[in-house]
Amino acid sequence: MVCEKLKIKINFFCIGKISKKNKMNDKINKREFLKKIVGASLLAGCSIGAGIFFHNRRLVPLDSSAATVKNFSVPGTENLMAVARGKDGALLVKQALQKLGGINKFIKRGDKVLIKPNCAFDRPAHLGATTSPEVLAEIIRQCKSVGAEVRISDNPINDAEGCFVKSGLKAAAEKNGAAVWLPKPSMFKKTRVGKIKIKEWDVMYTPLAWATKLIGVPTVKSHNLSGASLAMKNWYGFLGHGRNRLHQSINEVITDLGFFISPTLVILDGTRILKRNGPTGGSLADVEPGNTVVVGTDQVAIDAYGVGLLGKKAEEIPYLKMAEKMGIGRAS
Repeated sequence: MVCEKLKIKINFFCIGKISKKNKMNDKINKREFLKKIVGASLLAGCSIGAGIFFHNRRLVPLDSSAATVKNFSVPGTENLMAVARGKDGALLVKQALQKLGGINKFIKRGDKVLIKPNCAFDRPAHLGATTSPEVLAEIIRQCKSVGAEVRISDNPINDAEGCFVKSGLKAAAEKNGAAVWLPKPSMFKKTRVGKIKIKEWDVMYTPLAWATKLIGVPTVKSHNLSGASLAMKNWYGFLGHGRNRLHQSINEVITDLGFFISPTLVILDGTRILKRNGPTGGSLADVEPGNTVVVGTDQVAIDAYGVGLLGKKAEEIPYLKMAEKMGIGRAS
């Protein structure tokens, strides 16, 4: 604005030096000059207005064509959490579920249960970057015992089939009567997600539309950006292409994911903990025994507990405070 004023003053000064015999031309030049100034001002005003309009597009209601994901929670089961400790992962799943009233409190005959493990990386299970096959197998058995159909799905960062095979999750699923649903382009759809950073995104929608119940089975991992990768971060595996750029606002994104998904259950696999160099890991030196399984319905509370397993405090993890403020759950 200062520069513009300076230019105008200089231009008027130059016009003032025109000789008297060119008075008529001087008037014409001034009139033309003023027209240009007014025109430029109007153009600048329009540009600023357009800039404000497009900047505030975020406040405009979302595209009505975007799909929505159902709420998978069971009424009356809010704010539940149970912890089981020991060395047998399958037994821990049973014990924690029993503390909450058993699997039939959440899953019924005829339900279509989608299980979302963490299968993001091409790693064997003992390196802690993926969900334990023993934990997954017992969850499948529990769901099948009440007459539910079960499918497993994730959209890994590495090759999907390779990740499911190397992690042992494919064998655990198929051995216990669950189908593995590998991602393909036709499964993705523009979907409403959160309220802060990702309001809409291409989401692996087909499995979510098929399911009547949803169980998240994250593992307990450190994360180089967010500090922890647990229940809410696990839903990241439903997002499609370009999701790597979301890491620039990781805490907002994790909060959005907690808002996006209301699961039937979360079963946090803390049988072994990736304490360092998460979320990918790669060395046994980064993994420590956890001997813990947490089952519940409050994602924020489960994540807060998982943060403790990582040797950290909930106050150190920004997304927990953000998620609690949004009403997703309670970190206490």
